[in-house]
Amino acid sequence: MRPRAALVALLLGASALAQQPAPPEPPQRDYWADLRAAIDRHLGKPYVWGATGRKSFDCSGFLWRVMTDTGVFIKRTTARRYYMCLPKPGEDVVGRFGTVVFFSDLEHVGIVNDRDTFFHAACTRGTHQAAFDPYWRRRIVGYRAIPAPAGSGSHAAPSQPGALGSGATPTPAASPAPAAARP
Repeated sequence: MRPRAALVALLLGASALAQQPAPPEPPQRDYWADLRAAIDRHLGKPYVWGATGRKSFDCSGFLWRVMTDTGVFIKRTTARRYYMCLPKPGEDVVGRFGTVVFFSDLEHVGIVNDRDTFFHAACTRGTHQAAFDPYWRRRIVGYRAIPAPAGSGSHAAPSQPGALGSGATPTPAASPAPAAARP
């Protein structure tokens, strides 16, 4: 009789467990808010060639730090190598906030903010927001996407009125000029 009682107790316990609600899923992170916060946290830092932060950056180090801070772990490398390894964005995403923009024969990189501005680390000003003025527009080589980390929800770029990719995309230079220092 003892084995039978144990079996009945086991079945009743399993039945009680099956009736308990499943634990709630952890909330999904807002990837775009995390990306914006990471960028904002590192603006105003001086430029140092080869630096990856926290106190100073070069252009590819700034991109690497922002990706790392948002849970995207890719080996630290150059702007040229990022262009080769990051995924090409869809046409509807090109130029929206969070898209990576490459300049000057793949020697410089930044992160698009909106149709008119981007974030980057410049030799003379460190990490800051710059305008897509004629100097930068004619040096654009192409765009890439930052891959979203697992558990971050949708990676679709947020819609922005007048965002790049809505017909106002700066056109990449046909034959980019060699990188030149800009004051």
